Parts: sequence; C-alpha cells; structure tokens
Amino acid sequence: QVQLVESGGGLVQPGGSLRLSCAATGGTVAMAWFRQAPGKEREFVTAITRSGGTSNYADSVKGRFIISRDNAKNTVSLQMNSLNAEDTAVYYCAAAFGAYLSQNAVNYKFWGQGTQVTVSS
Repeated sequence: QVQLVESGGGLVQPGGSLRLSCAATGGTVAMAWFRQAPGKEREFVTAITRSGGTSNYADSVKGRFIISRDNAKNTVSLQMNSLNAEDTAVYYCAAAFGAYLSQNAVNYKFWGQGTQVTVSS
C-alpha cells in the first residue's frame, strides 16, 4: 500500500553536509531512516512520528543529523551534517503504521530501495 522512494545520496567530503529525501505514497505513516554498510547489518539512524513532533536518533548521529517531515507533501528529510567516513552506507527510508520511534527494523513494513552515501576525500 505504501511506496517509498529515496533521493539525495551521493559523494561528500568529510565534514560536509548532505540532505536525503523520502517521498511516500499510500498514506501518512511513521517513518525512519536506516543504513547499511558492506559486511554490516542494517542499523537504525533516526525515526519520526506521524505528526512530526517527536523524533529519536542513534547515538552515532546525535547532534549531527536532523529528521523532519512535511505531511502535506508526505515527505521526510534527513539533514546530515559533519559527515565522516563512518557514515558511508546505503541509506534506506522505512515506514510503518504502528511504530512509535522504533529502532527495530522488524517493526517497519515498508522500505525504499536505498540511496548511496559516500563520505570520502
């Protein structure tokens, strides 16, 4: 029912910034970002409620990343600042009808195809 499309990935230098976007169709849902680097399991990055009033972040990105949403457009954005090599990964947008700031991937039913973020000099 819900389809997600990520965009905005690319190559950025260490210390730089990048903004990812996720466009959703099929309903207003709680959304989150996960990421996965080669050889590693998918890990939680950040989540936001359907209202956009509350969010949660993984310790590794606190103070650097900001998630926001525009319910009128059914989009969610991830502003990434002070990027470093450890942030290099495929970033996935995820959505669910019942999740509340969940950090567990199993709670998200809908997933985008991912967008590559590479942080390198």
